[in-house]
Amino acid sequence: MTERSFQFINLKHTLRFYGKSLQIGTEVGETMRQDRLKWNEKYQSSSHPDEPASIVRQFARPTGGKRALDIAAGNGRNALFLADIGFAVEAVDISDKGLNLFAGKHPDIHAICVDLDHFDIPAGRYDLIINIKYLNRRLFPYIHEGLSPGGMLIFQTLLDAPDANGDPPVCRDYLLRANELLHAFLPLNIVFYSETEEKNNGEASQLASLVGLRK
Repeated sequence: MTERSFQFINLKHTLRFYGKSLQIGTEVGETMRQDRLKWNEKYQSSSHPDEPASIVRQFARPTGGKRALDIAAGNGRNALFLADIGFAVEAVDISDKGLNLFAGKHPDIHAICVDLDHFDIPAGRYDLIINIKYLNRRLFPYIHEGLSPGGMLIFQTLLDAPDANGDPPVCRDYLLRANELLHAFLPLNIVFYSETEEKNNGEASQLASLVGLRK
């Protein structure tokens, strides 16, 4: 097994993987540290799907040399798929344990460990941005501006809906309201939108899904 080397650098709020090396900011805030520990524990203690999200398989098209951003990349299931069909992928997530599961597996993936509460998406940089099973409303305008003209957004995450017993969810901060995603990205040319139920391992969840193109 190839060892990954660790290099410490002085970058606030930022940890970066370049190929198989990890660069870690030395001025990491306490909130980021706690969030990273929480997600690291989840990636160490539970299994996560390896297959790319069906919406990504359906709408992302093979390309050559175009640039994609995978927000909250997790274990890299979507980033690896995008790299395999020709994208140069920048995969960002707060969990270095999650990123370690795929960093260095594909030469066209640049994995970056970063606090998404302090992450700004460069304007006009990406031909494709995907956001799967993650919600950070602060990023909405940056996502729109981060797309190049004609660039595609694929966004899918959980809706605020009562569970099977009619009980409300524990925390609504990380759940979309009905039609919220659609209204947030109306400036795009909307190709696809749905609010549907998904069943996974016998458990049902409500998902909002959107695909749009920057005009």
